Amino acid sequence: MTRIAIVVGETSGDMLGAGLVEALKLKFPDATFEGIGGPLMKAHGFNSLVPMERLSVMGLVEVLGRLPELLKVRGDLFKRWRDNPPDVFIGIDAPDFTLTLEQKLRAEGVKTVHYVSPSVWAWREKRVFKIAKAVDLMLTLFPFEARFYEKHQVPVKFVGHHLADKIPLETPKAPAREKLGLKRDASVVCLMPGSRGTEVKYLGTTFLETARLMLKERPELKFVVPAASVDRRNQIEALLAEQDEPLPVTVVLGQSQVCMAAADSILLASGTATLEAMLLKRPMVVSYKASPITMWIWRRMIVQPYVSLPNLLAGRKVVPEILQEEALPCNLSKAVLNSLEDNEEAHQLHETFLFIHKQLKRNADVEAADAIAALISK
Repeated sequence: MTRIAIVVGETSGDMLGAGLVEALKLKFPDATFEGIGGPLMKAHGFNSLVPMERLSVMGLVEVLGRLPELLKVRGDLFKRWRDNPPDVFIGIDAPDFTLTLEQKLRAEGVKTVHYVSPSVWAWREKRVFKIAKAVDLMLTLFPFEARFYEKHQVPVKFVGHHLADKIPLETPKAPAREKLGLKRDASVVCLMPGSRGTEVKYLGTTFLETARLMLKERPELKFVVPAASVDRRNQIEALLAEQDEPLPVTVVLGQSQVCMAAADSILLASGTATLEAMLLKRPMVVSYKASPITMWIWRRMIVQPYVSLPNLLAGRKVVPEILQEEALPCNLSKAVLNSLEDNEEAHQLHETFLFIHKQLKRNADVEAADAIAALISK
């Protein structure tokens, strides 16, 4: 009987883990799966030894407060799998937790896989030396990540991105607009100031002021803002209430992909949402703001010329990035209005996005399962 151990730390990892478990079951029908997983993985028969929520912690202060508990969980898992080794251990994302566990288990002779590369190609590049000691195989979502590990002689397999498998190569606007109650012929801009409270704090008012400036040029524009949670919805609605005059803004709870699909262009915070926007083939303007000290530190650590995934994947600037002190409503409105133009540049952007989508659409679950099965059989 094949025993497969997996640890994930948050919802995105649970999504990847569920697809991976399903694909691995086709290769190993008698396999058992255990470790830490979420509801999607458990629906596929995964035995979660610890609630995934115990690993879902963000922020330095929060991590420090939970450190004794996190160290105990990791220590207990190590002892369990050292004493009764699985055929393979797979850490999905959550690198601060999983990489140390992978390194200790590998030293005990357990084969190890890490799925979803940390951003070593962007900052703290020296982490690759720890990764080299920790993993028998790195599975990456993006091709430029695989090239980085090949350069450092770390065994790697580019498997593609599950979102590229799920999102069609072409996504029409009409069904999304109908779902949101928007007219088919409306001019729609999606505003996405971020999924975290601090992001909305820094970008929310700026994005609303940008919308007001855009309305002076294009009075017919409508705006839609997907809120990642009830707290974010309340936060955004509070910012709208502070405006001197009402804005034609519809706040939607969740449904971020529907809101993006309905849009002619998207103004959004840098992050995973830029990948979704690209896969939906929507023009975008990427922005970000943080505290001055955070940006000062970040700018001294970052080694890549771009922050957004579309630009990183294209290897050149294909979408505007307007960050920190440059992220002013006057600059953002000009860039978004330009992105609404139906010109040759817009058609070229669509073709670039389509090319990248096809690169990433590789049936990631099956590719990852194939690579893990090959490692187990070695």
